[in-house]
Amino acid sequence: MTVAAHKETLGFQTEVKQLLKLMIHSLYSNKEIFLRELISNASDALDKLRFEAVSDDALYEGDSALTIRVSYDKAARTLTIADNGIGMNRAEVMDNIGTIAKSGTRQFFESLTGDQARDAQLIGQFGVGFYSAFIVADKVTLTTRRAGTGPEHGVYWESAGEGEYTIETVSKAGRGTEVVLYLREGGDEFLDDFRLRSIIRKYSDHIAVPIQMRKEPRGEEDAATEGELETVNSASALWARPRNEISAAEYHEFYKHVGHDFAEPLAYVHSRVEGTTEYTSLLYVPAHAPFDLWDRERRHGLKLYVRRVFIMESAEQLMPNYLRFIRGVVDSNDLPLNVSREILQHNKTIDTIRAGSVKKALGLLEDMAKNEPEKYAGFWKEFGKALKEGPGEDFANRERIARLLRFASTHNDSDSQNVALDDYIARMKQGQTPIYYITADSYAAARNSPHLEVFRQKGVEVLLLTDRVDEWLTASLSEYQGKPLQSVTRGALDLGALADQEEQQQQQQVADEYADLVQRLHKVLDDKVSAVRTTHRLTTSPACLVADEQAMSANLERILRSVGQEVPASKPILELNPDHPLVQRLRHEQDQARFAEWGEILFDQALLSEGGQLSDPAGFVQRINKLLLEASR
Repeated sequence: MTVAAHKETLGFQTEVKQLLKLMIHSLYSNKEIFLRELISNASDALDKLRFEAVSDDALYEGDSALTIRVSYDKAARTLTIADNGIGMNRAEVMDNIGTIAKSGTRQFFESLTGDQARDAQLIGQFGVGFYSAFIVADKVTLTTRRAGTGPEHGVYWESAGEGEYTIETVSKAGRGTEVVLYLREGGDEFLDDFRLRSIIRKYSDHIAVPIQMRKEPRGEEDAATEGELETVNSASALWARPRNEISAAEYHEFYKHVGHDFAEPLAYVHSRVEGTTEYTSLLYVPAHAPFDLWDRERRHGLKLYVRRVFIMESAEQLMPNYLRFIRGVVDSNDLPLNVSREILQHNKTIDTIRAGSVKKALGLLEDMAKNEPEKYAGFWKEFGKALKEGPGEDFANRERIARLLRFASTHNDSDSQNVALDDYIARMKQGQTPIYYITADSYAAARNSPHLEVFRQKGVEVLLLTDRVDEWLTASLSEYQGKPLQSVTRGALDLGALADQEEQQQQQQVADEYADLVQRLHKVLDDKVSAVRTTHRLTTSPACLVADEQAMSANLERILRSVGQEVPASKPILELNPDHPLVQRLRHEQDQARFAEWGEILFDQALLSEGGQLSDPAGFVQRINKLLLEASR
């Protein structure tokens, strides 16, 4: 390497400084993983070169033997990881090393908890493995040159990890990247041949290119081969090997590589499909949700290979969005090597692979739900909201997805989402047809809603849906196993066979008796409600608000407004409990002014009980205070 001109000293991005500090303190107890991370980066660089060289063979520069080399110098106390991959130019070094150019940076730092184990996992998910070098090194240098550029376009980067770095243009003969770690005191274990080889075999045996080290003599018989390069890893694509030859530990380590995760996966499935379309897939379910699961700018998907040649990092066409948490690889025998994202959008082979991959992923979840319910409960806590998007996205698999859904319900006394639709159906009352549910913005609001009063009285279970996505779920999942899903807050309540003929006759009689009250109250509240009527859904509350059968629910209206969407004004229906003393008192109230005040209070109370906001809170308080004063006289 010959140093040239154009040297700069620059400051790290603020987030990088924070990350370096976190890296050293959170990961020091498992410091050997730095080698895995740097080798993984080198492997990615080789994959990218192989892909770009498909359309430009000159990028190989006459050397198509792709390798990663690990070496050390005990005297200088340095450890070097080098590759002959795609390399970087000056701008790429500054973008990839000096800054964190990720849309999810804020979410990442907001996700940190202070718990070292949890934060270590998040650091891995964030994909910043290069910085792990500073766990064991007090200085790191990087020399790189992008394939296809001349030797004079090399770049040299150096930092002690304390806030700034230097970068300069240098001369570098070969393409690729060389990272040199100047080890801290106490890092002597990483200057030992046996220790390094054991780490490489433990974490990186699955890397599909040779990881080479110089052979050290083990006695006089090895003296003749001293210095020869040896391949340390198996250097074969793990997914291409027979399943019975792969250990669970190897599967787990490969997941950590493709998932940028420090934790083991929750489950995995490895399959080979033969026939008209041939491909191999290795799919993983992570144990924890990534911090950017809800980042719409983030590309999620599987690694795509064609005949073991890396094609792209996040092929979202291979897996629908509701399964975006699935990690792994797909290797096709039938796609062209120069396939692009645009081609993938309209490709029958991809459609076949996608359908098969979805089938495998759902099968994996079904098996977990059936045979390992506790593990599935952990999965649901992390990824349930994403899976709830499925019925609206994937009509063909709607019934299978619905079987995997879990909800809170009035059957339990906790907010745990552990009730399956099949469980609900098994507990349905004789004569019950619908699956009843309520949507609200919190568990407490749903659990204590006055709309549930008659269902409690009759012992009928109601699902309590409190995730924002539940509004879209119920819009797309109208029935399950022939049972319609019915909101208890929309439309007139028809309990069908759950209400006997005598009850139905009594309800009609009450409606007739209260017709005058209903008419008077509708005139008072004409600007706020579309109708007033008596109800049998209430047993202890005086009133409640109900959406029309075809109207948007009040909860959905609030959600849309909270994200800045304009929602047309709608008027709910006010339902009155004829057995409540306040309603009975109101029925006989002749003072029109007092009647109007009580009517306003009933409406406001009903609005508050379902989580709505009052248009005139001060007026509500004044009316309540006035009634309290009258009652105290």
